[in-house]
Amino acid sequence: MATTINTSTSKNPLKGLFNYQWIVSNIPFFLFLTALTVLYIANGHSGDKIVRKINTTNNELKELQFEYKTLKSEVMFKSEEAEVLKAATPLGLKISRETPQRLKVK
Repeated sequence: MATTINTSTSKNPLKGLFNYQWIVSNIPFFLFLTALTVLYIANGHSGDKIVRKINTTNNELKELQFEYKTLKSEVMFKSEEAEVLKAATPLGLKISRETPQRLKVK
C-alpha cells in the first residue's frame, strides 16, 4: 500500500492566513494597533519629560537649601554680641556700663 501525500494539506497553514483579503478585512484592527502604539510611545516620552522636570526641580531645591543654610549661618554670626559691637563702634554707639533705671508710673 503506497501512501501519497496530498499537496494541499502539506502547505504552510499560515500562508493562507496572510492573504490580501484577510489583510484588507483587518485594516481597522491594524489601525487600532497603530494608534495604541503611538499612544504608548507618546506616554513614554511624556513620562521621561516629567522625570527630567522633577530632577531639575530637586537640584534647584538643593541649591536653595544650601543658600538658606549659608545665609542663616552668616546672620547667626553677625548677630553675636562681639560682631554687633564691631559694627556699632564706627557709628559712635557704645555699650552702657550703667545699670538701667526703672520708671515708675503714678
